[in-house]
Amino acid sequence: MPFSLSPDRAQAAKEFAAAFVPGQRVCLTTHVNPDGDGLGSEAGLAHLLKARNIDVVVTNPTPTPPRFGFLFDDLPGVDRTAEAIKELRRADLIVVLDIADLGRLGMLGETVRSRGVPVACIDHHVGTGVLPEGPRYLDSDAAATGELVFELAIGNGWRVDQSVARGLYVAILTDTGGFRFSNTRPRTLRVAAELLEAGVDPEDIYTEVYARAPEGRPRLFAEALQTLVVEPDYGLAWVTVPPGAIERLGVSSDDLDGVVEFPRSIEGVRMALLFREVSQGRVKVSLRSIGPVDVASFAKRFGGGGHTKAAGLALTGSLAEVQATVLTAAREYLGLDGDRDSAHG
Repeated sequence: MPFSLSPDRAQAAKEFAAAFVPGQRVCLTTHVNPDGDGLGSEAGLAHLLKARNIDVVVTNPTPTPPRFGFLFDDLPGVDRTAEAIKELRRADLIVVLDIADLGRLGMLGETVRSRGVPVACIDHHVGTGVLPEGPRYLDSDAAATGELVFELAIGNGWRVDQSVARGLYVAILTDTGGFRFSNTRPRTLRVAAELLEAGVDPEDIYTEVYARAPEGRPRLFAEALQTLVVEPDYGLAWVTVPPGAIERLGVSSDDLDGVVEFPRSIEGVRMALLFREVSQGRVKVSLRSIGPVDVASFAKRFGGGGHTKAAGLALTGSLAEVQATVLTAAREYLGLDGDRDSAHG
C-alpha cells in the first residue's frame, strides 16, 4: 500500500502551508540540545521552503552536534544558531519543530514569546504545550516530527528530492531507534521507503550519524555503565554520568545518546533512567520504558514530558537529592502496575 494522506490530513497540511509566503523571513527552531529528529526536520523543511522562494534560517538555542553537521552541508548560511536572537527579531514567521513548549527553547523562549509574529508548530509529542498563537500541524501518533514534515510535503505537492529526504530519514531513523522502537508503525516504514526511493543511502546516513564518534564517547559509556544499578523487584535500572566526565573526556551531551538503552535492555527491566548533572544544582533525567509503563506520564509530575516509551525531566538539587526523589517516585509508580511481588507494596 503506497503512502497517502486522509482528506482531513491533506486539508490540514494545506492550511498549515498557507502560512508560508514567498519572500518572507522564516526562522526554524527546536529544543535545547537538538537531536536527529529536530535537526533532520529543520534541514528537510529548509530545503522545501527554499524551493518555494522563502528566506529560511535555522535558529536553535544550542549548537548543532558535530555528527549532525552534515545535514546543513548543502544549506550554506542557513544554520544561524550563533546569531539566533538577532535572526528571530527579524522573522516574519517562526516555526518550532519537535516541541510545543517555550520552556524547551532555553534562552530563546522569551524572544519567541515577545516577538509578536505568528509561531507555527510541527510536533509529535503528547500534549499541545504552550506557544504563542500560530498554525499547528500535530500528531502524537507520528513516529517523528520528520514524518509530519513529509506529510506536509505530500499534502501540498512539494517535491521531496534527495536533500529533503536525507534530513527526514535522519529524523525518523533516530527517533525510532533505527526502526526498533514501538513507535515504528507500518506508516513509518512506508515513509522511510519513499525517502529511500528519493535517493537516500542508508549506509551513508548510518556512517554520518553513528560511526563518527570521538574516542571519548565509548569511554564515557564505559564510565556511565560502571554505575549501573538494577532493582529486579521493581523492574527498575539506572546509570549515572560521573560529574565532570563529559568535560574531562572532551565530548558533549549528545555523545550520551544510547547509554540509557543498556539498562533498558536488561531482562525484567520496565523503566530505565539516566541521571546527569547539567549544572551546579540541576540534574537532567532521561527515561525509557518497556511494555505498558508510560514514562511521559511519570515525567509530567516533575514538569517533564516526552513519549510513552521515552521521556525526560530536569530538577533542581544535588545529584543525590534528585536521584532519591525520582527513584522513590519510580518505585511507587512501578508498584502501581501490580506486576511485582505484593510483599514489596
